[in-house]
Formats: sequence, C-alpha cells, structure tokens
Amino acid sequence: MEYRQLGESNLQLSAITFGAWAIGGWMWGGTERKGATEAIRASIDQGVTSIDTAPIYGQGTSEEIVGEALKGIPRSKVQILTKFGLTWEGTKGKFNVKSKNNNNEDIDIYKYAGKESVIKECEDSLRRLGTDYIDLYQIHWADETTPIEETFEAVLRLQEQGKIRAAGVCNYNVEQMERANSVVKLASNQVPFSMVERTIEQEVKPWCIENGKGILAYSPLQRGILTGKIKPGHAFGEGDHRPTTRFYQPDNIARINAFLALIKPLAEKKNATLAQLVIRWTIERPGITVALVGARNADQAVQNAKAIDVKLLPEEIDFINKHLYALQLV
Repeated sequence: MEYRQLGESNLQLSAITFGAWAIGGWMWGGTERKGATEAIRASIDQGVTSIDTAPIYGQGTSEEIVGEALKGIPRSKVQILTKFGLTWEGTKGKFNVKSKNNNNEDIDIYKYAGKESVIKECEDSLRRLGTDYIDLYQIHWADETTPIEETFEAVLRLQEQGKIRAAGVCNYNVEQMERANSVVKLASNQVPFSMVERTIEQEVKPWCIENGKGILAYSPLQRGILTGKIKPGHAFGEGDHRPTTRFYQPDNIARINAFLALIKPLAEKKNATLAQLVIRWTIERPGITVALVGARNADQAVQNAKAIDVKLLPEEIDFINKHLYALQLV
C-alpha cells in the first residue's frame, strides 16, 4: 500500500481508502453486516488503514459496522473519517430529501450544521464507532441555514478538546472552503471524482493544490459502472438509487461500456481488472490524495486494495486519457 499526507495535516492516509457508504445500505438496496465487517477487515489485511463513513449511511448503521470491524485493532493503526451535517432527527436546517431507513420506513433528511448539533453529532458518532477521537471530521454537505463560521467554530472546539484530529469538508465550492478555512485550518475536501465526473478540475482542484488541501475522491468507480460489470439492461435491486443518476441512463451505460472496451486490453496486459486500472488512474491524477472505494464483501475489498500494485507509465496514462476525452455522455 502507499500512504499519503492529507493536505498540510498530520494525517497519513492509505492511497486507497475504504468507503463505507454502501455497507450502510442507504440508497444501495440493503446491507449485510457480516459481509461488511469482513470487507473492512480484509481491506486492513491488505494495508488499507483509512475508513470513511458517515452517520447518514444507514442512519448510524455504517458507523456501527465500522466500529464493530475495528474492535481489537490498535486505534493508532487506523484512521477513522466520518461526517456531520445530514440529520434525520428533527426538522432544523434545509430539507434535503425524502428517503427510507433500513426498516423501509419513510424519513425526512435535513442539511443542518448548527453549533450544538455539530457537537451532538460528534458525540453520537464517537459512541457508534466505539472510539474517543475521530481522525478527520467532515461536513457532509453545505448547510445554507447556518453561517459557515458558526459551524466551524464548533469543529474548532472539538479539535481543541481532542475529539477530532483534523477538519475537512465535503462537496464544498471554493468560496465555502475559504470561509471554513478562515475559522479552522482545513485538511481536505471530499468530492465526487471519476473518469466520467471531472467537474472539480475546473475550480476546486486548482484551489486545493494552491492552498495545500488534500482531495478525497469519492465514487471513483462511479458507483460501479466503471468496473465494466454494469451492462445495458442491468437489473437493479429495490432501493438502489443508481438508476436515477445521469451515468446510469441507458445511452450512457452503452457509451461508457464502449470506452471501457478500448482500455480493457491495457488492464489485461497488467493482469488487472478494469476496476483496478480505473482506481490506479484515479490516484495518479494530479491533486488527488486518495480514492474512496467501497466493498460489500471481503473479495471485493481485496481486489480494490490490490489496485495499488498496478503501475502505469506516462504513455499508458496518455492512452487512457485520449479515449476518455473522446467519450461524450448525454
């Protein structure tokens, strides 16, 4: 495994970080706790030391599974990354979305990051995770109803109390990062980034590079489509959110598969899967610190971690990029 400093913080993360969204079941059609726990432990056996989760993933389920999986592992050997600012309790903040919990009950989710709420969320996360500190504490989405300065004053207090080691944001634009950074030194921004979703390269990534902030790329496999396993006509399970997204529209599934067919020979030459090639390409991209990759069983976790063994020459990256830049999605 390779390990990278996150921005200018004192955190060293594994270049391939375990993303624990799917194991919470939320928007992914349910969860299986035993397989999820085994997936995390298998990742750690492969040298993955960083686990990224959030309270909203299964309304606490993902954090609980992470805590269970890490029992018996020396706390200093792993980095726990979690979030705050999406709440399914109460009605404060901006209404975000109607959803269902893992019991198939209707719930309303709000974006809210008022000072006292942030502190309460941190305490709840510490309890579910079974730890006394969080390595990276990140706001999940911007809360338009609370001044950014108020939110990050609470984060600063948590850092001063030793309950978090570093502060981060997710899905923030440049102006929002600047305001947060004026209160507490940010380590990073966690943002969507993949071969087919490169919006951050316009403004966010240049700012992060210039200002010494790490970037955690989430959905580098675009929720599975860049593995090559999602073909036209794929049947998704009940509760799976992916068919509602742009990349999973029939025309785009076909176009992405055509692109993958062009780069698959390179993966085969490397004795790698398409997913491993894509993950390696992602962490080679300038400005990207780590790639967050999810797994729902041990085999997936091992295969993801082994992407670190793929080595790409500059001319091979150019070959991938040539075909990638010719890909036009609708």
